[in-house]
This record gives sequence, C-alpha cells and structure tokens, in this order.
Amino acid sequence: MDETIGTILSQVARLIRRTFDERARLVGATRPQWQVLVILSRNPGINQGAVADLLEVEPITVGRMIDRLQEAELVERRPDPADRRAWRLHMTAKGCDLLEQIKPYGIETLELALDGVSEEDRQTLRRVLDRMRANLSRKSADPAANG
Repeated sequence: MDETIGTILSQVARLIRRTFDERARLVGATRPQWQVLVILSRNPGINQGAVADLLEVEPITVGRMIDRLQEAELVERRPDPADRRAWRLHMTAKGCDLLEQIKPYGIETLELALDGVSEEDRQTLRRVLDRMRANLSRKSADPAANG
C-alpha cells in the first residue's frame, strides 16, 4: 500500500517533535514550554486566550502551562491596564535565557531532518508546504468553503 502525503507529513512531524523533545530534555525543557516561550518572545504582553488560539489548545490547558512556567520563574503575569480581569504575559530574563539555550536544538533538529536535501529542494519544499497551509487555512476560515 502506498503511503499518502498526509501520512508521511504526519510521521515526519512526529519524528521532528520526538527528536526535539530528546534534545530539549538536556536543559530540562519541554516542547510545549518552548512553544509558549517562542510565542511570548514574538508577542510580548499577549494574553492567555491568544496563546491558546495560537497553540490550538483549550485556554485551561494554557493556564496550567503558564502556572508551571510562572512557578519556574520563566514567565510573569502582569495586570492588563485595559481589563482588570485579564493578565498580560511576559517572559522573564530566566525565560529568555532558556529560550536561547533551546533555539540551537530546534536548528539542529531541522538540519538533521533535512540532511542530504539540496538547497533547491528545501526551497521547493517550503513553497509547497506554504501553499498547503494557505489552502487549508483559507478553507477553514471560510465557512462557505467547508459546506
């Protein structure tokens, strides 16, 4: 039986995640922590709901993740000046340091996955994956396209 592109993509994504997890454990980090830290580094002051949307998980899940990150002094919650019920999330210096330690593991994992793939093929792969993401994002965003 021939494998579908979807099956191969899923397997490659799983192997990339597993390989990254093995490397990140060397500094006591997890991939979910890394994902949250990356989001906060790109979006200082973001709220938990927006983080949940970006991670495509439930807000309660992000709340627990933020609790653990805050206990580890990697993230801090600051009051939202526009909404006294809301909190804005910011990385601490310790969180920034951990992110800098983890970044090379992401680069190494990707390089391992792309070993033997020419630069031209890498660019082609990127264009194809970008197109696939755009196609699926457009369809999921357009209710008429789902009907």
